[in-house]
Amino acid sequence: MADYPFDASVNNRFFFAATGMDPDAVTKIVRNGLAKADGGELYLQRTQGKSISWSDGKLQSNSSSMDQGFGFRYIAGDAVAYAHSNNLSEKSIANAARTTRDIRNHADMMGKIALPSHGANRIYTGESPLADMTEAAQIQLLGEIDAYVRAADTRIVDVSAAISTSWDIVTIIRQDGTRLDDLRPMSSLNISVVAEENGRRETGRGSLSSRTILTRMFNAKSWHDVADKAIKQAQTNLRAIAAPSGDMPVIVANGWGGVLLHEAVGHGLEGDAARKGSTVFKTSMIGQKVAADCVTIVDQGDFTEARGSLSFDDEGVPTQRNVLIENGILRGYMQDTLNARLMGVAPTGNGRRESYEHAPIPRMTTTYMEGGKYTLDEMIESVDRGIYAVDFSGGQVDTVSGSYVFASTEAYLIENGKIVAPVKGVILEGNGPKSMGLVEMVGNDMEIAQSGSCGKDGQSVPVGIGQPSVKLRGIRVGGTEPS
Repeated sequence: MADYPFDASVNNRFFFAATGMDPDAVTKIVRNGLAKADGGELYLQRTQGKSISWSDGKLQSNSSSMDQGFGFRYIAGDAVAYAHSNNLSEKSIANAARTTRDIRNHADMMGKIALPSHGANRIYTGESPLADMTEAAQIQLLGEIDAYVRAADTRIVDVSAAISTSWDIVTIIRQDGTRLDDLRPMSSLNISVVAEENGRRETGRGSLSSRTILTRMFNAKSWHDVADKAIKQAQTNLRAIAAPSGDMPVIVANGWGGVLLHEAVGHGLEGDAARKGSTVFKTSMIGQKVAADCVTIVDQGDFTEARGSLSFDDEGVPTQRNVLIENGILRGYMQDTLNARLMGVAPTGNGRRESYEHAPIPRMTTTYMEGGKYTLDEMIESVDRGIYAVDFSGGQVDTVSGSYVFASTEAYLIENGKIVAPVKGVILEGNGPKSMGLVEMVGNDMEIAQSGSCGKDGQSVPVGIGQPSVKLRGIRVGGTEPS
């Protein structure tokens, strides 16, 4: 797509013309307010959203939302003062600037943060997904999805589907007065299926999300693929047998299987965890081996129209391809400007926030493992007895130790190099860094799953998750099969 900057007319209309604020006056407030700071910015945001949901064969809800406001951040040393308000006025911003700069009296100043000049590419169009597909057309599509899923199997007793759209209008004014404008679309489809047989109920789910408008995201194949995934998962789980337990080889599927990588490894590679020493990936380990030779892990925020992508992060730093682990060697971390300065490295475009009410912190964008040379069939054939885990639900991770527990919602038993049956109740237990050392085979089927959200410090942001199929040896499986 085209280079930046965006046409700022939309931002000007909502943040300045509609509020009576003068852009030059606001920029002056920011420059004066942050003149003696080590860093900071003014973050203006307007978010419009819409959600239409369908369940029990009928429309369930149809809601719209709008929120707008600003956040003002003042950085002094390693201390951060943050003020936010939904009152978009010069007076309110000036009050925030005065309030936050009091922190400099209680912090050791370290020198201004050096921000890169803006060189980002536009990786989404900025069109509003709230305007391109009528409400009636969305409701009709949800009805078509319901009919399609029910026709696939008479055992399906309920279908839930939802279409969600949002449009973020963002303006960032940095410490030096540089202004950056962005228009961030998001469109999402979520489908959940319940199937019942002989009194047993099982569920399946599928989802799709992208930074684009609905008419570009939706086609017959795209929503059929999401529905088919949910149908197959519910059908599979109806015939699932009890899962075995013990230490055994595990193949984690491509795409959404990367959620284990995201949670058990990714958070430990964020700059704040590294700086504070609250991760097993210590800064002293840079350049050292922390995973198998076949493991390369990347965080990349500039995929075109990807759910986790941003043209620039919430501090105004362009996103990029950031190699974290290369051929098993620790190379670096995901950085915002604050932690990058304190660690003496460059920011990587990973400063993200949930909204104007939150200060930015280091966060993942699209985190994935690069592909290898093996086919999935070759991996399965190499296993005498083990598990093929396809989909996951909730899990728990201790980012300090790297220990994790994950529940698989779709998994299969492998015996003598063949998949023999679906299994239910698979729990994977292990340690993220140690698991990366147990990787034996990396597939040639790398896929990015565009459906993730990530929570940290009370903030949720959209992310992408991905990997090829990966075989690990000796993973602890907690199953439901009687001993």
